[in-house]
Amino acid sequence: MKKVFLILMSLIVAAVFIGTAVFLYQKSQEKPVVFETATAFTADIVKKTVATGSIKPRKEIEIKPQVSGVIDRLFVEAGDQVEKGDLIARIQLIPDMEHLSAAESRLETAQINLRNAKLDYERQKALFDDGLIGELAFSKFVLNYELQQEAVNLAEETVDLIKEGASKKSGNVANLVRTTVAGMVLDVPVREGTFVTETNTFNQGTTIANVANMSDLIFEGRLDESEIGKVKEGMELILNVGAIPGQSFKADLEYVSPKGMDDQGTIKFEIKAAITVQDGVFLRAGYSANADIVLDRREQVLAINEGNLITENGQTFVEVETGPQEFERREVKTGLSDGINIEVLEGVTENTRFKKLVR
Repeated sequence: MKKVFLILMSLIVAAVFIGTAVFLYQKSQEKPVVFETATAFTADIVKKTVATGSIKPRKEIEIKPQVSGVIDRLFVEAGDQVEKGDLIARIQLIPDMEHLSAAESRLETAQINLRNAKLDYERQKALFDDGLIGELAFSKFVLNYELQQEAVNLAEETVDLIKEGASKKSGNVANLVRTTVAGMVLDVPVREGTFVTETNTFNQGTTIANVANMSDLIFEGRLDESEIGKVKEGMELILNVGAIPGQSFKADLEYVSPKGMDDQGTIKFEIKAAITVQDGVFLRAGYSANADIVLDRREQVLAINEGNLITENGQTFVEVETGPQEFERREVKTGLSDGINIEVLEGVTENTRFKKLVR
């Protein structure tokens, strides 16, 4: 029994040894390399560069008040369409006490002068009616009386404007803010109860609303200095808007800045392009977008994948199949490249099979 066990163990050890030897021998044998092949194909080659930027209305107007005070009421909100002259807001005035006191003082002075002028007028009119003075002498008192009446009217209007922002007699209303253009209200940065300041020579004033024509939009972006020399006004741009995936928009390049600006250590140039918006599509101001600028184009030309090219000493080759898994180098002449596919001018045809290189 012991002898049988020893024989069995010897057979097992021998089998393991032989199996290991066979496995190692098979692993040491190299598998034959089989190269894949590819052919040329017909394609459109488009060379382009990309500019990043955003969509903006061509003209965006800030509506500002002519008087200072507190917003009493707002008549619009963002998204409303307005026509030129439409009411935007009404302002409750907080009159400057120094200006108000001076205006009231001028009004009282004008009223005193008017009373005196009226007494002189009435006395001289009685003398004129009795024929004691001539028309020329009397006309001077008539003129003075009328001038004092006008001075009182002007002083009253000034007091009304300071107190109420409106003149009851002339109809002038300074505390009503109206839009100066037609378009869409993009933003109303103030609320009822907000204090606003007037616009004047020394102060920009508080913006009550931003109004723009949303049917006239432009793409405004920046392009790297390495690409700016390749673009010019009139080129076509294809806009891809991040908020509207799967849809592109055409634009015409109409402005290239003559001066660059430093953007995080690189020099970039501003560009602007007029956007063509399809019917039924609404683009919002501020959308981020990428613009593909077409630098050159070849349509329906013979092309290959650029990764299959071999470049040495300024020459370009492909490894053409001459037999089963047999290849030889052949020089090719190339044209326009889009970074993935490249135009082939000479060296291969649509039926030529060449080695597909693995990068």
